[in-house]
Amino acid sequence: MFKKIILVILFFLGFLVRLYKINSPLADWHSWRQADTAAVARNFLKTGYDLFHPRFDDLSNVASGKDNPLGYRFVEFPVYNLVHAVFFQVMGGLVSFEVAGRLVTIFSSLISAFFLYLIVKILLSEWLAIFASGFYLFLPFSIFYSRVILPDQMMLMFTLGSVWFLYCWKKAKEEGKGGKIFFVLSLLASALAMLTKPYAVFLLFPSWLVIFRPKDFFWAAFCVLFSFLPFVFWRIWMRQFPEGIPANQWLFNLEGIRFRPAWWRWLFAERLGKLTLGYWGLIFLGLGVIFRFSNFWKESLFYSWLGGIFAYFSIFARGNVQHDYYQIIILPVLAVFLAKGLWFLINFSGKNVYRFLAIILAVVSLVFNLGFSWYEVKGYYQINHPEIVEAGKKADEILPKEAKVIAPYGGDTAFLYQTNRQGWPVISESLESLVKKGATHLVSVDFDELTLKLMESCLVLEKSTRWVIIDLKSCQNLK
Repeated sequence: MFKKIILVILFFLGFLVRLYKINSPLADWHSWRQADTAAVARNFLKTGYDLFHPRFDDLSNVASGKDNPLGYRFVEFPVYNLVHAVFFQVMGGLVSFEVAGRLVTIFSSLISAFFLYLIVKILLSEWLAIFASGFYLFLPFSIFYSRVILPDQMMLMFTLGSVWFLYCWKKAKEEGKGGKIFFVLSLLASALAMLTKPYAVFLLFPSWLVIFRPKDFFWAAFCVLFSFLPFVFWRIWMRQFPEGIPANQWLFNLEGIRFRPAWWRWLFAERLGKLTLGYWGLIFLGLGVIFRFSNFWKESLFYSWLGGIFAYFSIFARGNVQHDYYQIIILPVLAVFLAKGLWFLINFSGKNVYRFLAIILAVVSLVFNLGFSWYEVKGYYQINHPEIVEAGKKADEILPKEAKVIAPYGGDTAFLYQTNRQGWPVISESLESLVKKGATHLVSVDFDELTLKLMESCLVLEKSTRWVIIDLKSCQNLK
């Protein structure tokens, strides 16, 4: 009972810390990627739930290299976006659209932490399961990325759920109870994980290798086939809309960065050592890797995850170096080994070890781990350019709903998202050409030479010291 009370307290506090700045505008760290994700959900509300033709706000050729006049957005299948839009409608205006999306991510992360608890409990122990879920809930990197509008936490929820249901099926099968319902649930969860974000395969495939035995070949083949088929069909469907598929070859090994010194430094020093573990968490991680809590076969799942993550880092070398949100997938893996390392420190005893110093080291390492990581992560919550929020809000108030907006922000769609209109996040061609393509207004936070010229020859609808909204239809000369 005591352990259950601790678990409930951990999850309650885990929920509370994720509410930090939940009402802040969608202009924090990686707001461009969040804006693209949120825009798909918002356009479901505007134009209907057409899952096979997801659209966002960007009509430019920045993402795919091709003009995208309908604003198609073909990346992962819009499972997360669908849930976001439906949840917002169900809430009936009790929360803002952005808060609804963040809550979807928060609930996904809490469910992920619970599935992780169940998996670790059945394979290792309940205390280790509590420790693992605790790390998952309270690592500052995990907290921030558990309340952003991105599909990664939902992918982890489906992935860990699939693994848990497979273990339930395996146990029922060994006890002669059948348990086919668990196998079906695992299939559905793994298929949804792959559709939500295909990187799930780097945790799913190692799990299948560990869980399925040679005598389970039929079940394993069926599981792999059913998990991959929906994703394959989606990828085939996507190819009909190349203008909506962002360039992605760079994710693999742009500039040949894989295994070069910069790759090792960025991933294992900057991201893992400093950002996620605050330096001192490396003590727990190292001890967790070498410490054998149970027999190898029970722990092999987690070591297989380590192998899957290294493969993920290696294959998507540039993507992982370029963007830190690519490391969200490593959180459940880290949580397990951090838990093992902490358990080792506070429980290890021997004639050559001062146990009280080991406990002190564990406490100090835990505090420094969370503290130094928070020092790195806290800036992610900041709104560095509030002027784009102000300008976007005013544009949304005064512009017609059918307006097409140019909101130049270096190709970053976070500014365009604030206007609640489709349009262009960069002036990549002449204004005359963009107007012919449907552009009706310019919203700018940069008083450059072009903007000043337009302010003289066009109708200025609204302006402040930090932004201006210009009616392009009134311009006398756009050349």
